Amino acid sequence: MTILQQDIQYLPGVGPNRKKMLSQELGITTVGDLLQYYPYKYVDRSRLYSIRELTGDMPFIQVKGYILSFETFKMSARKERVVAHFTDGSGKVMDIVWFVYGKSALNKYKVNVEYVVFGKPTVFNGRIQVAHPDMEPADTLELSAMGMQPYYNTTEKMKKAGLNSHAIEKLTKTLVSSIKETLGETLLPDIIERLHLMSRDEALRKIHYPQNAKDMEQARVRLKFEELFYVQLNILRYASDHRRKYRGYIFSNVGDVFNTFFYQYLPFTLTEAQKRVIREIRRDMGSGRQMNRLLQGDVGSGKTLVALMSMLIALDNGYQACIMAPTEILAEQHLQTIRDFLGDMNIRVELLTGIVKGKKRKEILDGLLTGEVQILVGTHAVIEDTVQFARLGMVVVDEQHRFGVAQRAKLWSKSQNPPHVLVMTATPIPRTLAMTLYGDLDVSVIDELPPGRKPIQTSHIYDSQLSSLYQGIRRQINEGRQVYIVFPLIEESESLDLKNLEDGFEQLTQIFPEYRLSKVHGKMKPKEKDEEMQRFVSGETQILVATTVIEVGVNVPNASVMVILEAQRFGLSQLHQLRGRVGRGADQSYCILVTCYQLSAETRKRIDIMCETNDGFRIAEADLKLRGPGDLEGTQQSGMAFDLKIADIARDGQLVQLARDEAQRIIDDDPTCTDTKYIVLWNRLRELRKTNINWAAIS
Repeated sequence: MTILQQDIQYLPGVGPNRKKMLSQELGITTVGDLLQYYPYKYVDRSRLYSIRELTGDMPFIQVKGYILSFETFKMSARKERVVAHFTDGSGKVMDIVWFVYGKSALNKYKVNVEYVVFGKPTVFNGRIQVAHPDMEPADTLELSAMGMQPYYNTTEKMKKAGLNSHAIEKLTKTLVSSIKETLGETLLPDIIERLHLMSRDEALRKIHYPQNAKDMEQARVRLKFEELFYVQLNILRYASDHRRKYRGYIFSNVGDVFNTFFYQYLPFTLTEAQKRVIREIRRDMGSGRQMNRLLQGDVGSGKTLVALMSMLIALDNGYQACIMAPTEILAEQHLQTIRDFLGDMNIRVELLTGIVKGKKRKEILDGLLTGEVQILVGTHAVIEDTVQFARLGMVVVDEQHRFGVAQRAKLWSKSQNPPHVLVMTATPIPRTLAMTLYGDLDVSVIDELPPGRKPIQTSHIYDSQLSSLYQGIRRQINEGRQVYIVFPLIEESESLDLKNLEDGFEQLTQIFPEYRLSKVHGKMKPKEKDEEMQRFVSGETQILVATTVIEVGVNVPNASVMVILEAQRFGLSQLHQLRGRVGRGADQSYCILVTCYQLSAETRKRIDIMCETNDGFRIAEADLKLRGPGDLEGTQQSGMAFDLKIADIARDGQLVQLARDEAQRIIDDDPTCTDTKYIVLWNRLRELRKTNINWAAIS
């Protein structure tokens, strides 16, 4: 057992009670866990200020001096405020204040004894004041040796039990000083040398106690790089292993089915981006290795057409294809779109969802076994054990982030060789995040919209301007267009939000008595919801009042206005997805974001970005920076966002790329992961895979 594997209980200052608290609250059970519990900020304790330098907007300061006198002020029958008048000998005086524990301060601190005071200055009655500071006798402190003081995140429960940041600092100080031997290296000497990185031993010590800002930054870079490097090494090892183990079906024919569709049924000319992606997919399918490709494309960019043409290649080679969507609405939309594209071509396409039962279900299952059903569109129902194919050669997974790795793998087991996999998403993923979450997939991007599409005009108004908005809606409907009005429906306030939607619907029927309205929300029965949606799709109703259930799966080219009420309650990606429901026809479309007047700086930034750009990738990058990867829809399931202890995918893009390049170099040189010159890396990776990090979800 190495020192880092030792039980935290036996570190001086811990014991069984604190061990239990550290384990429950922070997941710290070993000495190594504590060493890798990094500070979230630092304060420079090596510098002394004079009182005349201090202002009320400074963060933390340190002053050396002595107490001139104490004063006590009654605050209530049982409370008093104790004030110490403190000087640094310059003739300037500041006040030190205790609102609680004043009596113990009177007993502990003496007049005319030199102290070092450390705290946050404010101004009260024109005088500098520091409340509840750290105070130590000056003769016990070696200020130059204190360097940067670390601060650690703790929970309320820990603080109540006396385990605040200061207590964690004391424990890490005890730990670091007790580790006498050099901690083992986990990177290769040539990587450390080439990238000018600190040694692991030095980084793990200096991350807790850096002497200066340069030490701190070098320690952080080393530890961030190591963390990202092993994530990338694991992903690339998995991809390399997968390519060697699994041979893909060779689809060498592009025959009658594909060509008939291309020359006789293609509804419009493909964009250059669509042509490029189809070429990449054809190359993969003919390579003899299983295709694993991520297809990114903004809403309305024509991903479904690319997916269909890829499936037709499978049909030309005597295989079946399957497309799996996360919801019944989206699956039905895909079915309709595919059937519309194929027209009267002799291709059997069927839908399999939870609501397909009895005789119809048996017909579909039998057709899959005989090979008569050539394309299956479905939801999770597709991966059930009862669903078996004659020759499944191609799988399209839509909105990938809603399906786990294990669910995708279930589809593979339905075929002798693993089928080719095309993963589609309309949620643009920033490059650094894609490299981490989907690092084992080759990436294709459709980065242009079909010809004739006009960019959606997005504007922001306040809820006091609704009457002019309603006039604009009337003008659009009178020109033959349709309108979405979206209400928020957030889980935490679901019942209140539903009431707002119901009340809002009633109000809108009174405001627009001359038009017909539909209403849709997730709590409705599927049949009822589908009927309402269908009324809007067919044009029977002019206004659809809805929650975010219309975010995906609704394609109404005639709808030209998207109104999002209380837009401040939506995330950037969600706003962008909702906006993508309009602009699907040739007419100019509009998205109106309605908010209250009082907005936080971050919310205002979100709204401004939406009004500035329609570029989904730029929006996703901004969202990642504003919210971090853990809050982006879909990344919570990945295990990534919470497993990074120090690196930040949003802000460490260059390090992500550097780590990937280094990991790729290793895999290229040692694809079987057996070369002894890399033994340090493979051993460390094995060690990491035994931890509670969700490595399976990131490979």
